[in-house]
Amino acid sequence: MEEAEAGAKGASFDGGLFGDGLVSAPAATAKGKRRGAAPKGPPARRIRVLLPLPLDTPGGGAYDYRVPVGTALPEPGSFVAVPLGGREMLGVVWDGEPDPNLPEGKLRDILGILPAPPMKEALRRFVEWVAAYTLAPPGAVLRMAMSVPSALEPPGQQAGWKLSAAGELAREGAPGYRMTPQRRRVLEAMQPGEPRAGADIADEAGVSTGVLRGLADGGLIEPALLPRPRSFARPDPDHPGPSLAEEQEAAAATLRESVAKRAFGVTLLAGVTGSGKTEVYLDAVAECLRQGRQALVLLPEIALSSQWLDRFKARFGCAPAIWHSELSGRLRRATWRAVADGEATVLVGARSALFLPFPNLGLIIVDEEHETAFKQEDGVIYHARDMAVVRARMAEATCVLVSATPSLETLTNAEQGRYSAVNLPRRHGSAGLPEVTVLDLRKVPPERGRFISPPLIQAITETLERGEQAMLFLNRRGYAPMTLCRACGHRIRCPNCTAWLVEHRAQRRLQCHHCGHAEPIPPHCPECGAEGSLTAIGPGVERVQEEAAVLFPDARRLVMASDTIPGPAAAAEAARQIADRQVDLLIGTQIVAKGWHFAHLTLVGVVDADLGLAGGDLRAAERTVQLLHQVSGRAGRAESPGRVMLQSWNPDHPVMQALVSGDLPAFMAEEAEARRPGGWPPFGRLAALIVSSEDERAADRVARDLGLAAPGGEGVQVLGPAPAPLSMLRGRHRRRLLLKARRDVAVQPLLREWLSRVEVPNAVRVQVDVDPVSFL
Repeated sequence: MEEAEAGAKGASFDGGLFGDGLVSAPAATAKGKRRGAAPKGPPARRIRVLLPLPLDTPGGGAYDYRVPVGTALPEPGSFVAVPLGGREMLGVVWDGEPDPNLPEGKLRDILGILPAPPMKEALRRFVEWVAAYTLAPPGAVLRMAMSVPSALEPPGQQAGWKLSAAGELAREGAPGYRMTPQRRRVLEAMQPGEPRAGADIADEAGVSTGVLRGLADGGLIEPALLPRPRSFARPDPDHPGPSLAEEQEAAAATLRESVAKRAFGVTLLAGVTGSGKTEVYLDAVAECLRQGRQALVLLPEIALSSQWLDRFKARFGCAPAIWHSELSGRLRRATWRAVADGEATVLVGARSALFLPFPNLGLIIVDEEHETAFKQEDGVIYHARDMAVVRARMAEATCVLVSATPSLETLTNAEQGRYSAVNLPRRHGSAGLPEVTVLDLRKVPPERGRFISPPLIQAITETLERGEQAMLFLNRRGYAPMTLCRACGHRIRCPNCTAWLVEHRAQRRLQCHHCGHAEPIPPHCPECGAEGSLTAIGPGVERVQEEAAVLFPDARRLVMASDTIPGPAAAAEAARQIADRQVDLLIGTQIVAKGWHFAHLTLVGVVDADLGLAGGDLRAAERTVQLLHQVSGRAGRAESPGRVMLQSWNPDHPVMQALVSGDLPAFMAEEAEARRPGGWPPFGRLAALIVSSEDERAADRVARDLGLAAPGGEGVQVLGPAPAPLSMLRGRHRRRLLLKARRDVAVQPLLREWLSRVEVPNAVRVQVDVDPVSFL
């Protein structure tokens, strides 16, 4: 235990998560016991406790502790307070047998058992599975499941009054009690066995609180804790909702049947934009509620989903519980506890919601399952879509993956029969799919110094004249992606990353979108000192909005980007303005592609449709077609027909042709056939090792050693080491190695053995990314 404690002290953990005094040692805990003194009496009862620490030790953060005599033996999953080194921590009683060879003198007593619902076995198995799959320490995964330690203490209760036995007799008119009209009114306002707040009783009876004190002195009423009010309303599965069309009803019936089986299964719910997929899967949520189970809905951008929440309220009569990083500490605490107690029956959240303590999970929905936002790139690296499937399997629940543009991985699983599939090929109601055309910028280029071509300008003008709304889309924040000196050619870089600084003209600063570094726009070139020589290269949405202000001066414009829409309130206000026709021209980045429904938006113009195709990313074409199809789907969602115009320098690219034809299945089939011969995902496995250090030579040495120790054999290939495309990020030099294997090869054992062969100094970090999404 001493060696383990020493390892814990040296781990890369600051102790701040549990360092706020939430747990204190019981007064009965002896000082000698804290120091590991062996107690007298019967043999010690031992338990294993997993701590939320990223410890790379044989126990993975699980240590043996002793349960003091007189303390009930906690069951697996119980939350306990334990000593570790010189501080107290919270942990979870874990499964498995303690080490019988650990001397009694090295055991330390647990400090107490917390009054919280124990972590269910399904969640404990999920923590272990995620740790094994991602090669992360189990304690690091547990930390995500214990993200709100204050919720382990029960919420406080308000004090009130209730009738005593004598008070109940007096209320019924029993003789022998001194009554006044005021006292009589108080007793009549109270019901036997029902505590009430003193102020409420006094108001109803029309008396002062002094009358209540007199009744208490006379023994007729007594103090009582009031029942805690529900933190969240219970959604009503039978609340009148929108009627479903025939195709929607058939799809909903399939999902309801799957949920009613109360068994694990995965279904792909595909359908064109505007086909009503949300209403269909909300019907599955209703069936889950009828089954008495909990439902989880994962959205890629929950903080921006005000319209989705409105749909939910219309369907169920109240809002769901919500989970994302913008919540206040108090609301996070209440939500975590409501989920654990089973009070929150439906929760909509970001990817971290997978680790909440659902005791009776029956359904997981992953909306926009193709979105890369579901991949966590820091800390424990995992893909929430894939882990949602595992979480559902552990809970014997149904998992539904939803998208208008499913990922190739999900499509392949459906084609091979691992997932069932339901498709909605038509838009709901009278709306049709928009007409998509490509503007060949080689033939109709914008005027010099501008970025919107004449045909698109004309189309926007006509749309606005008809009283309809238009959108300009460019997936690039800021004013310009690069600042160049016309005198010497110098480009202003980030000092911490291999990236250009992006100009944000409205804030008069240059900013790195990778590390957050920002600096004022310099008045002269930092390289040659030339005055007034710096010029913005390329467009961002701020520059498009500047151009639109000149071209359409009377149009009411709104920019939607993460800079201008920082959270839920701003997103809801933007959606309200657009729905209320207070906006004529919407200018936005990728956040406008995520599920918005604007009935009067009929034209979408994509300023740079080629953006995203360069760079050699394995999934570049797939991602681009998904994003542009989603953006195109914002047009013509009501009665008026929609139109989409894509500005491209390469109109013959398969992505552009797929968008024009609308035949995305054919495009994805071609994409699959291109990857199959080389064994690229989903027909093979990938795992990346990212070596990083502030010392470039140290990073090179470890990367070289890993390259020399790389595994081989049939069906296994290692590419690299090589500098990462972002060879410096946040001040750290980065090198990458890529393990490529056949689909039937388990990469985790290979990775563990590979990493064990190389000694990695403390100044170097090796990050493992199984199934990488980003190759930067």
